[in-house]
Amino acid sequence: MGILASIFTWWNGATIGTSLFTRRHGREVGRDEAGNIYFEHRKDKNRRWVIYHGSNDASRAPPHWQSWLRGQLDDVPDKSLPPARKFQKPGLPNLSGSDGTYRPAGSLSRGGKRPAATGDYQAWTPD
Repeated sequence: MGILASIFTWWNGATIGTSLFTRRHGREVGRDEAGNIYFEHRKDKNRRWVIYHGSNDASRAPPHWQSWLRGQLDDVPDKSLPPARKFQKPGLPNLSGSDGTYRPAGSLSRGGKRPAATGDYQAWTPD
């Protein structure tokens, strides 16, 4: 199923066409901690793309690589950005629809029970 999947699907990694184009015209410039591989065109340095490790989801690329992909950085992030500070957290992919989704108190997935009002709120009623 591996070859057939790469011919007909795009959501589980690069298709055959993308792989051939990358091999012919691309030059690898870096990899991130998630295993994504970043490329730029051999002749036109403004054409940049990423081959995702796993599912194709743009939120899986870290913010510094997103800046490079969009042309906000001229050089790769490892060379052009200062090192990460201690207080910075690593980027997370989009967690919508997963178990890691934010669910505030009172949402149906957390039982649907909201905290009682504290008395500082007065509902509007028409006169």
